[in-house]
Amino acid sequence: MAKALFAKRPFGMRGCLAAFLCLTALLLTTILAPNDASARTYTAMIIDGESGEVLHEYRPDHKVYPASLTKIMTLYMVFNALEHGKVSLSTPMKVSKRAWGQAPSKLGLNPGETITVKDAILALVTKSANDIAVVVAEHLGGTEIKFAQMMTSEARRIGMKRTTFRNASGLPNRGQMTTARDMIQLAIALRKNYGSYYHYFATQKFKFGNRTYGNHNNLLASYYGTDGIKTGYINASGFNLVASVNRNGKRLIGVVFGGRTARTRDDQMKKLLDQAYIKLTKEGEITVPRPRISPDDKILPADTQLLIAKRDTMREAEQQPGRIDTQTIVTRLKPETTNGWAIQVGAFSDQRRAQEAVLAAARTAPDVLRLTRATVEQQASGTGVVYRARLLGFDGETEARAACAALRRENLACIPVNSGEAG
Repeated sequence: MAKALFAKRPFGMRGCLAAFLCLTALLLTTILAPNDASARTYTAMIIDGESGEVLHEYRPDHKVYPASLTKIMTLYMVFNALEHGKVSLSTPMKVSKRAWGQAPSKLGLNPGETITVKDAILALVTKSANDIAVVVAEHLGGTEIKFAQMMTSEARRIGMKRTTFRNASGLPNRGQMTTARDMIQLAIALRKNYGSYYHYFATQKFKFGNRTYGNHNNLLASYYGTDGIKTGYINASGFNLVASVNRNGKRLIGVVFGGRTARTRDDQMKKLLDQAYIKLTKEGEITVPRPRISPDDKILPADTQLLIAKRDTMREAEQQPGRIDTQTIVTRLKPETTNGWAIQVGAFSDQRRAQEAVLAAARTAPDVLRLTRATVEQQASGTGVVYRARLLGFDGETEARAACAALRRENLACIPVNSGEAG
């Protein structure tokens, strides 16, 4: 019996050891893995970009995962290196095996290949390429770990008190945290310290090799005045966005964390920015100009007109928070009767699609449409309501037809019409 008892003892010890190891692994997993439930917390902040006045905030100091917003800091470090002559825009940077092995999104360069600093900037801004983030980190810091330490040190220096970086890409890491307030601070510092490089954040398309990559920041094309800066997403954080908008000389900077989808994140950002501009217009700080396409490819149709309408119907909106009566807006957006010729770039059942069509036309042919006025008009039809997307102010039929020809060459629909005609 003694032998039997003795024989069982080693088995019991192995069992205890196995149980201990399993428990340890479980604890480590709990400690190290991002907690999705707590990480996907909604936080937001909107400030006046010039005065620093806080126009909206919700849990601005709650720690969250930055995801690819990390790359804003990575780019800040690149701009710093450019400014101090450590690299030039044409400096080649080599792709390592470690960079090559990063998870998507990425360009997919092979080990040993190179990419210039300028192309790396554009790849980070548009494609949000994780492999290129590591290429930059290794070129400037030797290793990504060392570079992340440099990022954190610089973050502290510019006032990001609650931010810690562990990598250059924003891929999941339990220790990589930031706040909405800190991201606002980074956006401010970037424009202040490296404003000559800020224009890269407005890049909408980047061609590299045989492929063209679009910018993930949808506000650049859908929200008037947006000139940067970046989106981010990992499963643990939800959909994040830092945006900078300049309307009539008044700049707002906004941050949203924890969106359920890219669309809901964008819609929330637009809503907060609209409310902030309305708040400023109440005190007469902004005079919203007439809808007009400016020489720098910008347009003041849909969103600015909506801003005017929202300001005028603010009392109705306050009675039903977050809602504006569409019929009221459209009625007030009807243009005054104008003689002459116009072009129509679409007729839609949805007002937003009509707004986007006008914006797309203006961006496609800015020289031709530079002196025209944009409008979205409502017209009753047999099946309901139609929203006509038009650009007004052509001197004659010939000029209107020439503008349509320019748009058709870019595969955009367009017909010339008399300003008073239905379409």
